[in-house]
Amino acid sequence: MLHQPATAFAVCLASLALLASGCTQIRRPDDPSHYRVQADCAGVPRCHQSIQAALDAAEQDARAGWVIVDVAPGDYREKVTIRRALTLLRGSGQSKTRLHFDAVAENSGRYHRRNWGTPGSATLTIDADQVTVSGFTLENTFDFLANDALPDGHAAKLSNSQAVALLLDIHSDRVYLHEVALLGFQDTLFANGRRALIRRSLIAGNVDFIFGGGQLLIEDSVVRSRPRAAALPAGELESFITAPSTQLSQLVGIVVYRSRLEREPGVRDGAVALGRPWHPTTTFADGRYADPDAVGQASFIDCFMDAHISRDGWSSMNGTARSGAKTDVFLPQDSRFFEFGSHGPGAQRKNIGIKWQEHPRIEEIRRIMFEGWPDPGH
Repeated sequence: MLHQPATAFAVCLASLALLASGCTQIRRPDDPSHYRVQADCAGVPRCHQSIQAALDAAEQDARAGWVIVDVAPGDYREKVTIRRALTLLRGSGQSKTRLHFDAVAENSGRYHRRNWGTPGSATLTIDADQVTVSGFTLENTFDFLANDALPDGHAAKLSNSQAVALLLDIHSDRVYLHEVALLGFQDTLFANGRRALIRRSLIAGNVDFIFGGGQLLIEDSVVRSRPRAAALPAGELESFITAPSTQLSQLVGIVVYRSRLEREPGVRDGAVALGRPWHPTTTFADGRYADPDAVGQASFIDCFMDAHISRDGWSSMNGTARSGAKTDVFLPQDSRFFEFGSHGPGAQRKNIGIKWQEHPRIEEIRRIMFEGWPDPGH
């Protein structure tokens, strides 16, 4: 419905109701705030052959308001960053437009302002306020499984195998993704900014593949666990869906609502935890150790769960002690984890004694998420 010519799109975008009734028009192709990405740009104004080139041109656009970058079908091997507020990046559909790159944390520090490999590995980085992305497959194609299959101590095995598909960076806020596929293995989606909403999408990975300290609401989507290649002991958890590092000052962290928790072939029954608490190593005046105030918040509300979900639901995670060793153990019982209304073969859950009882309901979560940001999907 977003491909009909008309004139009123600027008004719709200004209200952030991109998909609401009456917001079905786009600017004319000759509008200076409309950019195009395709292989052949002959005779096409404001056309570029790479996504980043189009976004760079849009960043220099002096006009106030939204810019639109339409991307033609195709495979685009790029590392892309969106820095301009009020940007709509629109592919031609998940099955038609694919943005991919194969960076991995082990050697991606050079891509990050502070030489951090995990965020540096991202295929797409969003570092701006009011950004919408739709109609894409966004993928990190690092061969995690080949690396995972190598035995510990093997000379070729990378120890830092995090490979991010999407980074919501520190300046990001009011980010809306719909009808996208986010594909990776370890650390697929890094929520490291403020608020983001994902609807009618697919997020796939295995180890901590939705993680970070930002506020993230995932609705009406598929969260798909992927297999490991490592030979793991029988009964050991092989994967973790979330790893929130939410600050105590923040009530909402990672929320999965009315979505389906599915699995790819090869993922064992009961082998995947809903999440574990990530306390990032942080520099303080008295040393560098796991942040005690990063008490992760994650909720699963009214979700279908297949049989791969562990009966315990949640798991512990090690963090950096003051000695520098990864010996501090953070327990789910001391974290802000919540589950309600689950159904399906993986919905049976043991009571493991989580102490947190201040969990907000979905109405409160929506109020927090959409304050100053009218829900873009309604």
